[in-house]
Amino acid sequence: MKKHAWRDARLATKIGVLGAALLLAALASIGATLWISWQLVGGAAAVNEAGRLRMQTWELTHVSARGEQAQAEQLRARIDASLALLARGEPARPLFLPRDADTQTQLQAVERAWREARGHVINDREARALVAQIDALVSRVEERIAGWTAILSSLQLALLPLAIVGCVGLLVASRVLVFLPVDRLRNALRALENGDLSARVPVRNRDELGEVADGFNAMAERLGAAYRGMELQVRDRTADLRAEQQRLTLLYEASAFAAQVESTDALAAGFADRLRRAARSDAVIIRCLDPRRERMVLLASQGLPPGMMDAERCLAKGDCHCGAPEPVARVIRIEPATDYGTHCQKAGFCAVISVALRLHGETVGEIDLLYRDTPQLLPADRVLLDSLAAHLSTTIERLRAAALQREAAIAEERAMLARELHDSIAQGLAFTKIQVQLLRQAQLAGCDEEAAKLLDEVELGIKESTADVRALLLHFRTRTDGDDLVPALQQTLHKFRLQSGLEAELEVRGHGAPLPADHQVQLLHVVQEALSNVRKHAGARGVKLVVEQQPQFSIEVQDDGRGFDTEGEGPDDSHVGLRIMRERAERVGAVVDIQSQPGSGTRVRVALPQALALSA
Repeated sequence: MKKHAWRDARLATKIGVLGAALLLAALASIGATLWISWQLVGGAAAVNEAGRLRMQTWELTHVSARGEQAQAEQLRARIDASLALLARGEPARPLFLPRDADTQTQLQAVERAWREARGHVINDREARALVAQIDALVSRVEERIAGWTAILSSLQLALLPLAIVGCVGLLVASRVLVFLPVDRLRNALRALENGDLSARVPVRNRDELGEVADGFNAMAERLGAAYRGMELQVRDRTADLRAEQQRLTLLYEASAFAAQVESTDALAAGFADRLRRAARSDAVIIRCLDPRRERMVLLASQGLPPGMMDAERCLAKGDCHCGAPEPVARVIRIEPATDYGTHCQKAGFCAVISVALRLHGETVGEIDLLYRDTPQLLPADRVLLDSLAAHLSTTIERLRAAALQREAAIAEERAMLARELHDSIAQGLAFTKIQVQLLRQAQLAGCDEEAAKLLDEVELGIKESTADVRALLLHFRTRTDGDDLVPALQQTLHKFRLQSGLEAELEVRGHGAPLPADHQVQLLHVVQEALSNVRKHAGARGVKLVVEQQPQFSIEVQDDGRGFDTEGEGPDDSHVGLRIMRERAERVGAVVDIQSQPGSGTRVRVALPQALALSA
């Protein structure tokens, strides 16, 4: 019971008990040493006082023999005081006789001998007897002092092994109670640091270190449980990340594929393969609404049996589970009791995941993923399918918009070509047709001179039409040179010189940022139209082309020809050319300003807005 009580005691109690025992032993040794030293000092002082008593006795004998009564009385008083001091002692000095019976008996013998000799004049014999009694008392005290001295020496010798035993005991107790438990705890901590989660500390006591060991073991147990739980979480999270990576890879592949595909059929076929892999389905069908939004038309499929393909090519709304998708992907079980899903049941499918193709908040088609085993649609899978459906619907719309844009561009190009033909060649051919009719009439009338004149005019008209055709071909084949408009203007002026034989000069003022390519093309066409009007109508001797790049981009075409009244009526084709120039300028936000007077030449200036020119 005591053993268990000691084991269950607190560490502070154990150390306190051991320390108290050592302290009591030390205090006892010190107290005994001090007490013996006190006895030795007091006994030595008593021996000195007895020696003084002996001297006083001999002095009293000599004084009495000489008859000096006054001095003899003083010596008797001193002897009385010394005997009284020896009897009562004086702790302050210290001075005291040993308290044993022999010493006290000898002191009483000295006091009797003194009382007998005090009343008369002490003689030598009485003095010798008194001194003998005093010497016997001193001898007895010295014997006691010698005994205490031996005891003190023995005690001092015993203190050395006591100190050694105490230190060794304290070290052993410290090792058993403190160092060994701490060392076991440290070893367990080191093992835990090295990854050994099974490390435990044996609990042998219930003191503070035992409680620390219990706490360590509980902590290690919780840490092991947390680590095992963390391993499970990491494993699950790794699997989730791997699945998420696969989903992101599919999305990236789908995005890259959608960015480079050129046709809706190829797009639908590619997405069908990716959707089937992403959803791990047995088959996939991609449908879109027809223009009347009444039927779902098959775009692509994968994994369908051959007999099921024809039945799924066109599906009316409400005829099946498919054809009425909801905004969020969902799982639909194919019930055998219904008429729905007859083809799916024959093919062995039991469930379908329906994903809507939505664009701008409206349903434009659907994706049907067919399964022979009931699928489990997780939230992450639903997000993936909705994202792929969004990519598919967006890309379909992009392809449609691109097709419409290409169609619009072709239509615009044809309209522009028709306008150019009408404004130039058609008018020249109409004029030539009239001249041919006049020529036929002149030939029938026999007017050879007029016929020859008309023939020359027809030839001239044909030459002008040929020049218009060449100019038109040049007009449509002209392109700007990279980001710089100046080389294209130089080339245009060079061709103008060859066609007209007129002098043409180009002057470029300032420096500025390059214009966008579409702006350059339209401005170049305006310049070409202005030069064409100069060649046809101006009758000029030379042309100057001035390009101003700062602070506002502008191009001026100046000629020294006959000019015309801008308020009056000029040649039809000239007015048409001016209208065409303004239309082209409006396409890029530019403004055409024409200044001309009869006989003073013509100045055509096309200028971009200043903000547009700076932003370019």
